[in-house]
Parts: sequence; structure tokens; C-alpha cells
Amino acid sequence: MKPARMTQTERDPRWQSVIARDADADGSFVYAVRTTGVYCRPSCPSRRARPENVSFHATPAEAEAAGFRPCRRCHPRGQSAAQANAAIVAEACRLIAGSEEMPRLDDLAQRVGMSPSHFHRQFRAITGLTPKGWASAHRAGRLRSALEGPKGSVTDAIYEAGFNSNSRFYEQSDRILGMTPSAYRQGGKDADIRFALGQCSLGAILVAESARGICAIALGDDPEELLRDLQDRFPRANLIGADAAFEERVARVVGFVEAPRIGLDLPLDIRGTAFQQRVWQALRQIPAGQTASYTEIARRIGAPKSVRAVAQACASNRLAVAIPCHRVLRNDGALSGYRWGVERKRALLDKEAAA
Repeated sequence: MKPARMTQTERDPRWQSVIARDADADGSFVYAVRTTGVYCRPSCPSRRARPENVSFHATPAEAEAAGFRPCRRCHPRGQSAAQANAAIVAEACRLIAGSEEMPRLDDLAQRVGMSPSHFHRQFRAITGLTPKGWASAHRAGRLRSALEGPKGSVTDAIYEAGFNSNSRFYEQSDRILGMTPSAYRQGGKDADIRFALGQCSLGAILVAESARGICAIALGDDPEELLRDLQDRFPRANLIGADAAFEERVARVVGFVEAPRIGLDLPLDIRGTAFQQRVWQALRQIPAGQTASYTEIARRIGAPKSVRAVAQACASNRLAVAIPCHRVLRNDGALSGYRWGVERKRALLDKEAAA
């Protein structure tokens, strides 16, 4: 038997959003059903219509002009459940940001009108962090801003950022800043960072190492530009040119670029927010020769609605190949962007596929 021909509706990419009841597509279009005279948002939980009876419309107004009435189940003219939850979480973030100390979970949930457990789930699904984790990341951001701002005491900056004791902050300072707050304020002053420039099949490569491990692997066309970027990150650090021992580390990184399956067993100095570190850890679990989509990574870290935040975390990665953000593709398989150029991303994937 010949396979049934696809209808025009089934060939439309919007039909896949309707089949998946994709809440992320809500607001981008509505679909109408001729047999019922009703139009719905893509995520509507109603029984799925036959594709030959479906038409797509850009807005509710367009669907109503065509003679359809809004669905009473998904209310396509109003705010979707996902949009409502996002607004509630945004309000909770404002409450946390405006508080001297982290509010209790029960108090936050009560103020936004949710049960504590439901609020906790929605907050994590939308932001990728727990309320406590978001508060910590926000406080760390305030600390960096305070240290980079007008000169004042480090203690003032710590309290201004919301840490209620010096001892509590210093327990976390290395994880938050990667160095002491005084050194951070002074652009990495007195921090020793070893570096070396070299060449690989992808062009120029820079490898840098702090006391904690490899802190930068950068690729590019111009070695001098790579070095300037490192100097901009640590303007007052002691940048030390490579010696023989460090050259051996660089050779291992270059060897890993050329033959990814050999692995890279070097300590890494990974600096980022709690959410970024969760994303980067998930990337390191993708085997050479395989890829994942941004949506898959968001799902793996337990934050399925944080696809854009996952993409931003990939773009913030400063450790090329060691944290393999090149193995993350768009949902349609396209390469999308890459900090060090899409052609290098394609070349890395080709090397891994060939191996």
C-alpha cells in the first residue's frame, strides 16, 4: 500500500508544536478547528483534532476575524499557565533581590500565592536554580559589582552584597571569586597565571593556568588577540610565560584538540554561577562523537524550561574543548553559535565523528 500523503497542515512545522502541546510555542500562534469552530493555544490539553480540519493563525484576533471563538479550556486570549508562572517567579526574584536576608521558602510561597512545594518546583523549572541557589548567585553578582565599583573596604562590599558575616563569606570566597576578594578587586593582583600560545589545526590556541588549574583554553586566528583577552580578564595578575613543564601541559591540550577521544586529565579552574556549573558538568558528560540539543541539556539538569539560560551558559564557557560546548546543537541539528567560530565547531565535530 502507498503511504498516505501528508496534508498541508502536517507539513507545517507548527503542527509539531500542537502535537507536542508545546507550552513554549504559546503566544507565537493559535490553531483553529473547523469542525468545532474553536481556536486554541498550542499547549491546549483538549483532544487533538484531525490535521485536515486545522488552520493556523498568527493571533487570536486573526482567528476571531475568521469566525472562530476562543477555547474555554486553554483560554487563548489570556495569559497561559506558563506565562503566569513565569510572572510569579519573576516577582519572587524581585522579592529575594530586595531582601536583606534570604526569605524563608514558606514566606516567599505565601507572598506569591502558591504552596511551598509547587512554588519550589516552578522556580527551579523556570530559573534552573532553587530559590536559595538563585539568592546565592544574585548575592555573588552584587559582590562582584561592589568590588569592581568605587573604592571602599572589602568588608563594606561583603556586607553590601548581603553576606551577614565576614566568616560566612570567606568560607565561600574561593568558589565565588576564584581568589581572595582583595585580589579580585585589584584585577587579580598578585595572582600567578601561567600561559602559553601555540598552534593547532584550528589556528592559534592559548592555554592559561591558575593555582587551581587550567582557567582558559581559547582558540582564534590572532595569537595577540587571545593574549589581550586574557589580560583583560586579569589586568593586574602576574602573567607568566610558559616554562618547559607548562609547555608539556599545552601539548596535552593540543593533542586533545587533535584527537578528542584520548581525553584530557588535567585539573580545571571552573568559575561560574551555580547554574552555569550545572550546565558545564552536563556538557562534560557528553561523549566524544555524540551531540545533544540545548533542550536536552536543560532537561538533564532538571530545568526543562531554561533552554535560553543553557545557551547563555554555553556561550560563557572559557574552556574550549575541555568543557565541550561544541557538542551542543539546536533542536533542528543546526550548529548555531560558538564562542570561537562556527567553522571551528564544525571541525571539532568532524574530528570526533571521524575518530
